[in-house]
Amino acid sequence: MEINRTYYPTVVLSDIHLGTSFSKTTEATEFLQSIDCDRLILNGDIIDGWHLQRKSHKAWKKKHLLFFRVIMKMMENFGTEVIYVRGNHDDFLDPLIPIRFHNLKIVKEYILERKGKRYYVTHGDVFDLITSHMKWVSKLGDIGYTLLLHINKYYNHYRALRGKPYYSFAQDVKQKFKSAVSYISDFEESLVELAKAKHCDGIICGHIHHPENKYYGEVHYLNSGDWIDSLSALVEDEAGEWHILYYVFPPIK
Repeated sequence: MEINRTYYPTVVLSDIHLGTSFSKTTEATEFLQSIDCDRLILNGDIIDGWHLQRKSHKAWKKKHLLFFRVIMKMMENFGTEVIYVRGNHDDFLDPLIPIRFHNLKIVKEYILERKGKRYYVTHGDVFDLITSHMKWVSKLGDIGYTLLLHINKYYNHYRALRGKPYYSFAQDVKQKFKSAVSYISDFEESLVELAKAKHCDGIICGHIHHPENKYYGEVHYLNSGDWIDSLSALVEDEAGEWHILYYVFPPIK
């Protein structure tokens, strides 16, 4: 049966963290199977190299391979250009950067030019001083976040047994901490300044797992979110307007 696929000129995904048990890999794959696009920007932390380093090959599942097979089909059948911008969790790609073959490009940063506007594309970890200069502290924080996701996993299993929809406990906890809200605000403002320095009209990032589409003055700030908590993507329509799409879980029978 032919699936009705929605067309977007540009689609941006980030922070899928393939290789972890918390990655909504199946949902991300289903989303890609529902769309066609001219360019797919994978904006960092697609593969979680930090986790794979700890867990070795045991963490890599068939569903993670299927995700990339779907992307390869998009490249082959629709001619989709794939731009993979490396993040902090997939920094194992550094020795390969920059590299290009066929319609796949792996880079540290990217300039997207559309409808007369320039967007600077970066994962965003360059402005996380802890990640950039004190990686061991960042990895310690990653362990704490992993623990929070474990709680989230069992909490949602409990909800599912009672016929209740998925709820991101981890995302809710983060939003209630003033320090987290302050960090998000500082992060956004820093990247907006970077966009100005690059003479761009906007910035597209990920990293903080917080989807956003707003303006700081004349600078357009876009964050694609993640596929652990928010299950979100950025899409550009044919008029050049940007939107955040969220994956909707099917109803529990």
